[in-house]
Amino acid sequence: MITCGAPISADVIGRVRVIDGDTFDIAGIRVRLHGIDAPEHKQVCETEQGANWACGAWVSARVAEMYGGKRARCKEVDRDSYGRVVARCEIGGRDVGQRLVSEGLAFAYRKYSMAYDLDEKGAAVNDRGLHASRVQNPAQYRATRAQGRIPPDRTCAIKGNISKSGKIFHMPGQRDYERTGINLSKGEQWFCTAAQARAAGWRKARR
Repeated sequence: MITCGAPISADVIGRVRVIDGDTFDIAGIRVRLHGIDAPEHKQVCETEQGANWACGAWVSARVAEMYGGKRARCKEVDRDSYGRVVARCEIGGRDVGQRLVSEGLAFAYRKYSMAYDLDEKGAAVNDRGLHASRVQNPAQYRATRAQGRIPPDRTCAIKGNISKSGKIFHMPGQRDYERTGINLSKGEQWFCTAAQARAAGWRKARR
């Protein structure tokens, strides 16, 4: 996590609105749980039988069932690059991060803390939660997703994406531009101009 050099603020106290497996909104403040890393909401895992399942959405739903609307007390540890408060939180007197890792709903984020190392090892040995599946490390998943989002040549930044709707290109500034990634192995392309994209058979995204 990135330390901004600002003084550590007072505790964040309030009722929880779950954003995903490791991120809450509390009293209007976005809080990232310290020392853990949960699958991204759209992340997919694989069962032992080789079937894909929406593990990220499952984790988000489970955490919402456990903590949504409950009162939390969070102690700020840091601020991250997105400006979020990074904090250790307690609900009902129990460390939230420890419980999520112990139940296999998140992983120990050893890059930043070893606090939950043994909790994760216990969950893994007992195949709890995510440990019963094949799951990509969330940090690796984010890095993979980031690939293809940044143009290799800034003068050719138009994204030629292939989706269920066909071949669509996204211009910088359009609604879905930032979250669209280009996978060259699937035939997706970068274009320098809209005319070039249209000539190749792509049509412009509506928004």
